[in-house]
Amino acid sequence: MRYPVTPDGRYFVVRGRLWRCTDPALDAETRAVHTRELMSARRAKQAALRQENAAAREAARQRVDAAKRALGERGPVWWTDGAPDYNRHMARNTPYAAWLASLAAT
Repeated sequence: MRYPVTPDGRYFVVRGRLWRCTDPALDAETRAVHTRELMSARRAKQAALRQENAAAREAARQRVDAAKRALGERGPVWWTDGAPDYNRHMARNTPYAAWLASLAAT
């Protein structure tokens, strides 16, 4: 399933919430390396949850965070125009509200 991406390409929307997109300036190989690490870390976190291993879960969470930061999905924003970060905000409470409403109207 493809989620709508804001016109500026900074966020995609899931159930009305904005999530920061990966930095488009990353080359394909770098992006692939970090995406593989992210998926591996998510699997490790899930395994730790099933095993009720708090230490392994925390280590996996840190790996997830590091991978997301490397992809530009967390941490400092990857755009340079000084626009604020609306990651994890409800779109209806941001400047993207009208854009999202226009999607629903079509």
